[in-house]
Amino acid sequence: MIDKKLLTYLEDYLTEKRKATFHKVLSNRTRHFTIVLEDIYQAHNASAVVRTADIFGIQDIHAIENKYTNKVSRHVAKGSQKWLNIKRYREDGNNTQICIDDLKNRGYQIIGTTPHNDSCLLQDFDITKKAAFVFGVEAEGISEEVKQKADGFLKIPMVGFTESLNISVAAAIILQEVTTKLRKSDMNWQLTQKEKEILYFDWIQKTIKNVDKIKEHYYQNIN
Repeated sequence: MIDKKLLTYLEDYLTEKRKATFHKVLSNRTRHFTIVLEDIYQAHNASAVVRTADIFGIQDIHAIENKYTNKVSRHVAKGSQKWLNIKRYREDGNNTQICIDDLKNRGYQIIGTTPHNDSCLLQDFDITKKAAFVFGVEAEGISEEVKQKADGFLKIPMVGFTESLNISVAAAIILQEVTTKLRKSDMNWQLTQKEKEILYFDWIQKTIKNVDKIKEHYYQNIN
């Protein structure tokens, strides 16, 4: 539950330009698509994907950490991680299965990104269904478990000698294609008003320096 009076109070600490930027970005955010990073151990790769997700309006990222910890470099991500919801799966047990179950319960189809022979070409991908795009560990790709439990596979057409792309490049190509099609469609792909309000309140608090002290002052003296 958002404290609307507190929200109004905190808004006074932001410029009109900043508030307008938040609303503009929120109008382009989506949860129709999401990204899954499975055991990505190179921080610059994970960070580049996070930055790409922000650029193309993807709000959520899911990080599976079976073998490696998914680290984000602030120098590569350029602060984009602050505006996204990153959920980490690092519990004891099968984190890949936990993540897949979580996403399927939210209505997502699991799409493994791989040059697998049965993969759908990017330009032919059906954007009408909610999709979680899974990117696997560097060099090896998605795990066998993802391959077995995925609802489909996606590949980027390649005509050169090299048959693979860095995951950050692959993520950028895929997200640019699917989000462009999504925004040209008549589908209801935007966040709900409630989701926008929650994120707006969160972003405001992340923007204001010493926000905890300001909130404490508000509740003690103003509310």
